[in-house]
Amino acid sequence: MERLFFVHGSVVGGAPTWRAQQALADRFELVVLERPGFPPNPPVERIDFEADAELVAAGLEPGDHLVGHSYGGIITLLAAARRPEAVRSLTVVEPPATRVALGNPAADELAAEAVAAWSSAAGAEPETFLRSFLAAVGSDFDPPSPLPPELEQGARMLMVQRGPWEAEIPLADIADAPFPKLVVSGNHHPAFEAICDVLERELRAERIVLPGYGHMAQRHPGFNATLEDFVDRSSTAD
Repeated sequence: MERLFFVHGSVVGGAPTWRAQQALADRFELVVLERPGFPPNPPVERIDFEADAELVAAGLEPGDHLVGHSYGGIITLLAAARRPEAVRSLTVVEPPATRVALGNPAADELAAEAVAAWSSAAGAEPETFLRSFLAAVGSDFDPPSPLPPELEQGARMLMVQRGPWEAEIPLADIADAPFPKLVVSGNHHPAFEAICDVLERELRAERIVLPGYGHMAQRHPGFNATLEDFVDRSSTAD
């Protein structure tokens, strides 16, 4: 049975991020990572994509199909570059890797807004910071007020995460790796479209756009069929 290794992004953990993908459990072994700092794990002092990439790389088994959403997309890109021999395919959903699209006005603006937001995070209220973040990434999620404990923890972890604008993605190394790549976007934010355009081109990746679900394109009714088809083709590729 093929193994799908899912890596979540910011704010919420693996179970809620990949809830719609549980329907794939009849055909695949699903590994849903719960990253350090996010419920049900205890909080940590710092979230860093490099540290989590090492964690993911260490957890890979040969032949894994690696799938990452948002900040988790950055983590999976870095992990795949560390252990390309263990990866059978790589799928990323809207990673906020703004550095790959330097010079694109929308990507540069998103990065600048994020830098400004995180520079004042120490004095912010978690709920206020979370709402600003959700608006910036194009999410239509309206969190309850006051935040329930798990969501407050996720917001606090968001406030101490290393900025994704700092991520240096080794595009050439990933492009040269033999595993197939798939880039997914939701056609809701010009910055994410620009980033995904670059990844599609530089990684020689397949690309699909699944609109209507904002930054959570994995919730689109067509996502599972797309992923299933991509994994099947990757498993039989020479």
